[in-house]
Amino acid sequence: MIGWLRKILGGGESTPSIDDVDFEALAQIIGCPVQNENLFTQALRHRSLLRGTPDAHKDSNERLEYLGDAILGFVVAEHLYRAYPDRDEGFLTRLRAKLVNGRALAELARAMNLGQFIQVSNSLSVEQKDSDSILADAFEAIIGAIYLEHGIEVSRSFIERTGLHTIDLDQLASRKDNHKSILLEFVQAGQKQQPVYSVVSESGPSHDKRFIVAVLVDDVEYGRGEARSKKRAEQHAAKQAFETLKSKNLSEGFKQS
Repeated sequence: MIGWLRKILGGGESTPSIDDVDFEALAQIIGCPVQNENLFTQALRHRSLLRGTPDAHKDSNERLEYLGDAILGFVVAEHLYRAYPDRDEGFLTRLRAKLVNGRALAELARAMNLGQFIQVSNSLSVEQKDSDSILADAFEAIIGAIYLEHGIEVSRSFIERTGLHTIDLDQLASRKDNHKSILLEFVQAGQKQQPVYSVVSESGPSHDKRFIVAVLVDDVEYGRGEARSKKRAEQHAAKQAFETLKSKNLSEGFKQS
């Protein structure tokens, strides 16, 4: 109580307590009991609510999100490994990227109406409160909380029930790849700057243009693409950059979730 009072007096926003969460309703949508209410309250607490406080990283859901992200990646990787015993590493990596990304996780969070429980600052707009990033982070934080309270098997069950068993993996795998999205998700997972695309050259008559586009990450060029449109050239460049960075990841420890 004294800790929260200090934060309020220090100019921070009043932080909701465990009394503000309907744990019975939360338990129903996640499919397992909520025993440690403090843990699950933290999983639902966005950093914006603690702006200006010294321990925001400890009291928000960021650490649980980090843990949940690792568990999610492991469970999905194992599921795909078993589901596709004859497919290569590249196929599995691309399919995992389609499953584990901010937009996909946010949609899972919306489907289970997780947003009603998330605690955010009143200063955020309605659109911000329903943003993909806030919803996806909370989804992963919930996985982290479930793991700490119930272990890997209950975590696996939650991930399969809410995500893997609701998706036609074969249909998803056959969907045409958006290489720019895959590259963006990859570099974000590695805590790198967003890719920057620039036209290196443009040639040919108006009816038969040829574009060469380079893509840079952290001011370093990792790929080039050539096509009759800038958009297609960007896709080719992104594909090359992803393959280059994936190799860099294996040889130099480039961080990926």
